Order: sequence, then C-alpha cells, then structure tokens
Amino acid sequence: MRVLVTGGAGFIGSTLCRHLVVERGIEVVNVDCLTYAANLRSLDPIANRPGYRFIQADICDGPALDAILADTAPDAILHLAAESHVDRSIDGPARFIETNIVGTYTLLDAARAYWQGLPETKRSAFRFLQISTDETFGSAAPDALFNEATPYAPSSPYSASKAAADHLVRAWHTTYGLPTLTTTCSNNYGPYQFPEKLIPHMLINALEGKPLPIYGDGLHERDWLFVDDHVKALAIVLERGRIGETYAIGGRATRTNIAVVEKVCELLDGLRPAARPRRELMAFVQDRPGHDRRYAIDPTKIEVELGWRAEKSFDSGIARTVRWYLDNESWWRPLREGVYRGERLGLKT
Repeated sequence: MRVLVTGGAGFIGSTLCRHLVVERGIEVVNVDCLTYAANLRSLDPIANRPGYRFIQADICDGPALDAILADTAPDAILHLAAESHVDRSIDGPARFIETNIVGTYTLLDAARAYWQGLPETKRSAFRFLQISTDETFGSAAPDALFNEATPYAPSSPYSASKAAADHLVRAWHTTYGLPTLTTTCSNNYGPYQFPEKLIPHMLINALEGKPLPIYGDGLHERDWLFVDDHVKALAIVLERGRIGETYAIGGRATRTNIAVVEKVCELLDGLRPAARPRRELMAFVQDRPGHDRRYAIDPTKIEVELGWRAEKSFDSGIARTVRWYLDNESWWRPLREGVYRGERLGLKT
C-alpha cells in the first residue's frame, strides 16, 4: 500500500509517517511546503528508507498536486497539512483561510480527478482521510463530551477554517462520491512538537528559568492525547473505517492548563532539579481572545467499532515527553533560537 500524507513534516504528520513506514510497512509519500512549523529532522529515522519519499509542494498548487498524484499513484490520501496554532490565527487569519480552506478545496479537487481516473478495483479501494480537531465544536459545557454528532460552533479563525475544511470534505463525498473519512482529535502532545504549543513551551521556559505564562485563570480544560496513540488510530480508521463516517479520537485525559503546567514542573524538578520549585515561575497573563473554556471527547465509537483505545495515560505520556525534550535539546534548541523565541502571540483584537 502507498499513501500520500500532506503536512508530513509537522508534529502529527511526521509521527504518522514514521509509524506507517516503520510499524505498518506502508509506503509513504510526504508532501509538505515546509512552513515555519515543519521540520524535516523529525523524519530522520525514516529519511533513507526505500518506502519513504518527500516532495516539497503547497496544497494550494493544483497543477503540482495533479502531477504528484499522477507520478506517485497513492492508494489513499491522509490530509494533515494545515496552519494549526490558534494564537497565530488571531494575529493573521488570512494564511489560515488560504491553507486550511482553499488548500483543502484544491487537494479535494485534485483527489477527485485522480480517483475518477483509476481503474475500478483501485477506485473502490481508494480513501481520503481528513484529520480535524475538536476545536471545531467550540466550548463544551461542564461535564459534557464531544462526539461525532456534536454541532460545529468554532470560536477562532483557526477552528473556523478547519470546520470549513471538514464541510468541504463531506460535501465532496456526498456530491461527487469521493470515498472520504474524517477524524476529530483532542489536544496532541509528545516528542517532536513545535515549541509554541503549551507543553513544550512551558517545558523549555521552565528549563531556562523563564516565566510560565498561564492564560486567564488557568482553569481552561483540554482532553490530552499522546501523539503515538493518535497516529495508531488514524491508521486503523484508514484500514477499517466506514466511508463517509467521522470518528472522534480522544485520550480520556481531561486536565486544566494549570494542572498540566504543574505536572511538567514536577517532572522537571525530579529529573533536573533547580534552585527553587519551577511552579514558582507560573504567572497569570491576559487571556486569549475567544478562548474556549473546555474540550472533552467521547471516543466510544472508535473504541467499540474499530477496537482502538488510547494506550498512554496522561501521566505516562507526559513523563515520556519531558524525558524526550531533555534528551533532545539538539532538536528543539535551533527552533527556539530561530523561528520561535517564546514571544506572546494572539493578543490582537
């Protein structure tokens, strides 16, 4: 089997590429335009494998996509390419509209033309998997859980652009018959995550003795999913998911932001002690505009129907993550000193 992964040099995308090549023996064509958050070093473990190929291209470039599909002849497309940081979407929404909406449309149109030209046996086996986010649902009520039937109510330019992309994917299935699937995941964390995201940002700041900025009152809740568990779910959905269906993927690990930062500090203090407890670096700052209060996913459908279940608890996953960043400063240090130095984003209103 050969699959085309868009955005395969990003955090989730690179983890997925490594999993498919190493654990599943699937050939991977990685298409990425290499924005600031992409990092080919995340793919070093498979870069020289015969079953892996990287192509630099933009999903907004239709002729390039047509040529890539014709040349590589994939059996499936896994679409992860996206601008993904909420704070950056507040500062500059245009890029999110272009990549997440126009790019998804362009990819869908190229995929449809390619799929329609396949012989019948390959056409019936082809799949297009859209990887989305629980942020499309807006904020969950206390004790409520998102599931596949939860109405969309996006709050940020980022989540609105992903919601639009999801609607396009479903429309291409309903109107044109393109065999699509959609997954909606909770907050991912783990090795190789770009330092602007909460966990690596706090971890690196804490290592450097810098303030740990907590938005608002810090009681915003997120459902945390270890990235390796997520990509295993994506592979299972690709192999066994029902065409036209959506699968919600969550770790059953809801935590407040304060609790997450405190856990990072606790682990760092144990592994690399400092002069004072790192939780003393926590500082409350102005909240993000439109900040959703709570996300929480009910993954019952994928657990029952496809047999997937998150293997990592939050405690075991965060411990592995902290150790990885301590052991791999050579990976994140150039990013921290180059494209993202820890500055505050997302305050424009």
